Amino acid sequence: MAEERTLKSEQVFDGRLLKVYRDEVALPDGRHSVREWIDHPGASAVVPLFPDGTTVLVRQFRYPPRRFFLEVPAGKLDRPGEDPEAVARRELEEETGWRARTLIHLASLYPCIGYSNEIIHFYLARDLEPGRQQLAEGEWLEVVRMPLEEAFAKARRGEIADMKSTAALLLAEAFLQKNDKAVG
Repeated sequence: MAEERTLKSEQVFDGRLLKVYRDEVALPDGRHSVREWIDHPGASAVVPLFPDGTTVLVRQFRYPPRRFFLEVPAGKLDRPGEDPEAVARRELEEETGWRARTLIHLASLYPCIGYSNEIIHFYLARDLEPGRQQLAEGEWLEVVRMPLEEAFAKARRGEIADMKSTAALLLAEAFLQKNDKAVG
C-alpha cells in the first residue's frame, strides 16, 4: 500500500468549530491531485444506562438538515489533547443532568473519512447519579428517557437517523450482549 504525500496545504476557511483545507498531494503513481478536507477537533458520545434498563437521549434541532434528531448525549473536544473520557463526562452532565461514576470505552471511530479527520469516542455510562444540566448558550434540547431496548430497536430500524447515535447504540448493544446477562 502506498500513501498520498502532501505537497502544499492551504487553509481556505477558519471557523469557530471547523477549519477547511485544500491540499495538493502526490499520488502513489507520481501524479498530483487536490484534496479538500475538514479539520475537526473530535468528539465524545455517551450511551447512559440506568439500573432499571432505561437510557436518556436528547432531541434537538440540527440546522444543516433542518430537522429534529433523537441523539445520544455528545459533544466536541474543546482543545487539542483534551481527554475524550472527560469530554464524555462533561457532555453527559451538561446535556442531561446526569453524572456517570463508570464509563466504559466502546470504540473510537472516524465518521467521515472521505472529507474529515473527525474521530468520535464512544462510551457506555453506568452508575449514574443526579448532576446539574447546564446547556450552552444557544443550545436547546429535550431530554427523553426510554427503555434502552427501545433505543436499540429504533437504531436497528433506522429511526434514529443520526449516524453517531446509531453507532453508539449498536456498539453498546453488542457490548452488553457479550458482557452482561441483564441489561441493567
